[in-house]
Amino acid sequence: MNRPSVLSIGMLVLLAATLPLMAQTPDPHNAYAHPAIQIANVPANPGGPTGILPAQFKAAYGFNRIPSQGQGQTIALVDAYDDPNVASDLAFYANYFHLTPCNFQKVIVGNPAQGEGWDLEESLDVEQACALVPQANIILVEANSNSFTDLLNAVAAASAAPYNATVVSISWGGGEFSGEQAYDSYFCNIVNGNGQPVTFVAASNEATYPATSPCVIAAGGTTLVLTTTAPLGNPLQLDYGTESAYGLGGISAYEPQPPWQNPACTTFSRNSRCVPDIASDANPSTGVPVYDTYSEGGWIEVGGTSLSTPDWASFFTIVNSLRAGQGKGTLSQAAPDLYAIYYSSDYLTDFHDITSGSGAGPGYDLATGIGSYQVNNLAPALVADPN
Repeated sequence: MNRPSVLSIGMLVLLAATLPLMAQTPDPHNAYAHPAIQIANVPANPGGPTGILPAQFKAAYGFNRIPSQGQGQTIALVDAYDDPNVASDLAFYANYFHLTPCNFQKVIVGNPAQGEGWDLEESLDVEQACALVPQANIILVEANSNSFTDLLNAVAAASAAPYNATVVSISWGGGEFSGEQAYDSYFCNIVNGNGQPVTFVAASNEATYPATSPCVIAAGGTTLVLTTTAPLGNPLQLDYGTESAYGLGGISAYEPQPPWQNPACTTFSRNSRCVPDIASDANPSTGVPVYDTYSEGGWIEVGGTSLSTPDWASFFTIVNSLRAGQGKGTLSQAAPDLYAIYYSSDYLTDFHDITSGSGAGPGYDLATGIGSYQVNNLAPALVADPN
């Protein structure tokens, strides 16, 4: 059994550098993925949470101006191994922040060992979903191990009946490998058990798979600074201060450039897939509090693209909920839709263009993609899209 460790950005590696081939189909049995979570360089604080609190986070990006909280939709968070405390930890988190009690279900695929370095990732994923879409059906799908075989089986289970997720969050990845395109079928043109299109969001740490799949929205990272940490007088007030790049994306060695990335990333590559597509807060120094009792004993502040991934997945869950309220289907081409807005005159209304920080610049860049969301503007734009 492979025991993973929590790695920092730029250190995610595939334990098997080259996958063996059989009949031109790669065998992922010896390939392993790792969570993209990062722990803040501050002492754990069992007495209370530190970092950007849920209400502050929502006010920063405009979640507080959107009426939907994900009702009617199912968001799946796919991770490896079992966190036996995740349900009770989530209940404590929701109660502490006076959130609507979240509709949570844990789905175990196989017979996984407990912990194995993934429990903190699982707590982060489900608690962020609870903070942003508390009225959605929140499903944690625990894979039997962190092998790509087991994780991709869990990805498939997330959108199949009876769970029928319309958005799947993947806060993990591994180094690219020859033959990875054969596994894009787990993400391309997928519909759930009810026939609704499914959106996949994956953590981008340089060029890691599955973020490099053209059928996955790759989430990069930023450093978010609030205008004020003081309580806001108006619950609809925005509190976005500044944002800069945190971490780098990359250019795929194996995946071709999808048409919707042309001309956005042609400055960097004319033929290959560029990542990330979008970004949001991921710096653990401006991270969020997570309550995890299995390995951390309580509150701990974390970040990494493990944070931006469930946050963007929650955003798409809100969009799908709003679309359903207008009698429309779920997003079927979320990535092309995002880039269509990037190419339009509405770009700077719907997105924050991140221009500072290492690797960042005006427009698309390999650090933050096309930028972070202005949720109160971007959500209605995607709801209006005929898709």
